[in-house]
Amino acid sequence: VSYPNNKARNLVAMARKVMRDFDGTIPTDIDSIMSLPGAGRKTAGVVTSILYREPVIPVDTHVFRVAHRLGLSKGKTPLAVERDLERHISEADRPLAHHWLLLHGRYVCTARAPKCGECPLAQWCATRTAS
Repeated sequence: VSYPNNKARNLVAMARKVMRDFDGTIPTDIDSIMSLPGAGRKTAGVVTSILYREPVIPVDTHVFRVAHRLGLSKGKTPLAVERDLERHISEADRPLAHHWLLLHGRYVCTARAPKCGECPLAQWCATRTAS
């Protein structure tokens, strides 16, 4: 866990705010979730996608990298990449697509040593390092 003291402090503050401002219920919309201490867009997207089954694609470093390498986005920010992915991926497919992109980036299309020779998407990748 990165920055455990900050995360612990934010979790306590988040719980207090949920109890005080949302009657103990996790908010359902991205903006309200982002108002919680320590919660950014990615966290809000994950919560709304998993907890409330909203058709969003949270963009973390893995999703960001894979979207760029596959030419699905040229966005400079996670929000820009999210918007680009929304144009390419149907609402019905977004929850699974998020997980596929994330896992592909975590285990195959890694930042430092991508496994391009093992990649089932290599034919669509403009940045592959091996054929």
